[in-house]
Amino acid sequence: MTTQPLKGVIFDMDGVILDSHSAHRRAWREFLRSVGCKPSEEELDYILDGHKRDEILRYFLGDLSLQQVKEYGNRKDEMLKRFSGGVQPVTGAVKLLCTLRDAGIRIALATCAGRQRTQSILADLDLLSYFDAVVTGDEVAAGKPDPSIYRLATKRMRKSPRHLIAVEDAVSGVQSARAAGIRCVGVATAERAPALQAAGAYPVVPSLGYLSLSALKSADSHSETPNRFPPG
Repeated sequence: MTTQPLKGVIFDMDGVILDSHSAHRRAWREFLRSVGCKPSEEELDYILDGHKRDEILRYFLGDLSLQQVKEYGNRKDEMLKRFSGGVQPVTGAVKLLCTLRDAGIRIALATCAGRQRTQSILADLDLLSYFDAVVTGDEVAAGKPDPSIYRLATKRMRKSPRHLIAVEDAVSGVQSARAAGIRCVGVATAERAPALQAAGAYPVVPSLGYLSLSALKSADSHSETPNRFPPG
């Protein structure tokens, strides 16, 4: 199958652009324990699968009122601030963003994180200027795997989904991008790679350091042959 010309790349944020999963996990664990919920480490994996904050709260705590969702969400965010001081871009992220920008490839972010946190942390890390469009979880009714967030990102980029590639580290994110008609590259450990491949990611690489512009241009999520790119 002929690969469409690449005109834009849409990145997830946490775990793809930012090395932030450990901070998220710690904040959610502490918050949930503060309200009497003690999830297992396996259950905590749910928080890293592209869900919006209110979806996570209701998953663990049941049917909450809007006021409770707001109150609990604010408490969790305060805890996250305490643990996010050491969050940095993942290795290779800035290099890849620079390469794409210099090549005239449009860049967007599609994250289920809230806009306030997203804008703040990207600005603090001097990353905000790389993105032509930023779509956050509070701009769509449903989080990933619903395709709304990628459809909105596509609309803001003013590009056909056929000319875009998403970069995701979660099954729900891959499903969201593919449902929006966008090819998807996965970022995952060897243990998690098969799940992303089954969801439609191709190829799946260990980190952004394995991606280059030429590799992204040649990515074809419909290929059935597993592949890993050499370091870019």
